[in-house]
Amino acid sequence: MAWELTRTVRVCLDVPDDRKSDLHATNTKFQYCANRTADWAWRYPNEDCVTSKSEAEAAIYDDLRDETDYLHANLVQKAIKRATDDIDNCVDRLADGENTSKPQYDTFSIVYDKRAATYHRDRVSLATVNGRVECEYDLPENPDGTPHGKYLLNEDYSFATSAVHYDSESNEFYLHATMERELAVTSPEKAEDSNVLGVDCNIDDHIAVTSTGRFIGNADSLNHQRREFEKRRASLQQTGTRSAHLTFQRIGTKFGRWSEDYLHQCSKAIVAEACRHECTHIAFENLERIRERLSDEKKFQQWAFNALQTIVEYKAEEYGLVVDTVNPQYTSQQCSKCGCTLEENRDGQHFECLECRYTTNADYNAAKNIARKLALQIQRGQKSPAGGVFCQYALKSGSMTVSATEVASDTPVSVERESTDKPTPLGVGS
Repeated sequence: MAWELTRTVRVCLDVPDDRKSDLHATNTKFQYCANRTADWAWRYPNEDCVTSKSEAEAAIYDDLRDETDYLHANLVQKAIKRATDDIDNCVDRLADGENTSKPQYDTFSIVYDKRAATYHRDRVSLATVNGRVECEYDLPENPDGTPHGKYLLNEDYSFATSAVHYDSESNEFYLHATMERELAVTSPEKAEDSNVLGVDCNIDDHIAVTSTGRFIGNADSLNHQRREFEKRRASLQQTGTRSAHLTFQRIGTKFGRWSEDYLHQCSKAIVAEACRHECTHIAFENLERIRERLSDEKKFQQWAFNALQTIVEYKAEEYGLVVDTVNPQYTSQQCSKCGCTLEENRDGQHFECLECRYTTNADYNAAKNIARKLALQIQRGQKSPAGGVFCQYALKSGSMTVSATEVASDTPVSVERESTDKPTPLGVGS
C-alpha cells in the first residue's frame, strides 16, 4: 500500500526590502477574504453554518475578487477554504457541547499552493498584489541532519500546499514548507503477526509507560514547570505594566517551546521502543474517554496527552507504524495475567491481583492491557479470524498472541521476565 508521509519545514525567506510591503498588502486582502467568508458562512445559532467550500465559492467568490481588486484567484480560493474548514471544526465542537465562536483572522498567514507559488529547493516565487516576488531561502551552512536537509533539500520529497508567516519581533518572513513523500509499506492491518506496543499516559510519575516495560519521561517535572510558569504569570498580571506584559509573553513562549520539545523527546523514545520490538502498531487510550480521570489541571494535562499522541503519530508515519486508540475502561483495574478485574487490585502505583496474586507496577500493567485491547481489535477486524493471520502484543521479553476474550487464554511467544520492584526510569527525564 502507499503511505503518505508529510513533514513541515520552517525556513526563513530573504525578501527584497522593496517587496515586503507587497506581501503585507497581500496578507491584508487574504485575511479580508477569510473574514468575509466566515461572516457569510457562520449562521449559528439561527441556522446551520455553511461548511462547503464549493457552496461558499459559488456565492461569494466573484464578490471577493472584485472587493480585493482581483487578488490572485487561487489565494481567494484558499482563503475561502480556510474559513469553511475552520467553521466545520467549530460545528464539530458545538455538536460535542463545547463553546466556540465564529473564526476571526487578524494574523499574518497566507496559504500558497503550486498555482500561486513556484517552489524550488533554494527559493520560492510568490504571487502578490503586485506581481510575483522571488525569495531565496536562508538555509544553515551545514543543513545535514536538520529538517532543511532531511526534507526541504531531499529530492525524495515534493512540495505541497504551504503557508507564509511573518514574525513581527524579528521582522522576518517564514515559509512553512509542507513536504510530501510516498512510501511503499505493507499494511499492518492485513499483515501476519501484527505486533502492538501499548502505551499508558500518566498525570503523575512517568509521562508514559509501555507494554515492554519502558518508563518514559517525568510527568511530575512537567507539571512542576507548568505550576512555576503559572505562579510567574499571576505575579506579572498583578503588576499590570507593559513591561510585565511583554515579560509574560516571553516566558509563555519559552515554556511552550520547552514543554513541546520535552514531549517530542518522549514521543521519539516511544517510537524507538516500537521499532526495537518490531511492532506494527502503537496503542493509546482514547483521550475523549479519560477526561474524568484528570485532576483540576485537566486542560494542561489534556493538552499534554493530545500533543504526545499527535507527535507520536507524526513520527510513526516515517516507519510505517499505525497509531490507534482503545477504550480505556478497566485498563487500570484488570490483571494483565489472569483477567481478574477489581478496583481493589490497584493501589496507587502498585498493582496486586487479588485473584492470582500477580504483582507489578500499575502503569505497566495498564500498558499491557491497552496493547492487548488493540491486538484483539485488529484480530476481530480480520476477514478470517480463525485463519493464518494472528495478532500479538509486545512485552518486556517476547510477546503474547491473543486468541480469545480471556487474558488467561493468550499464548506466550516467549517467557516474560517480570519485576515487582519499581523500575528505574528510562528514556527522557528522571
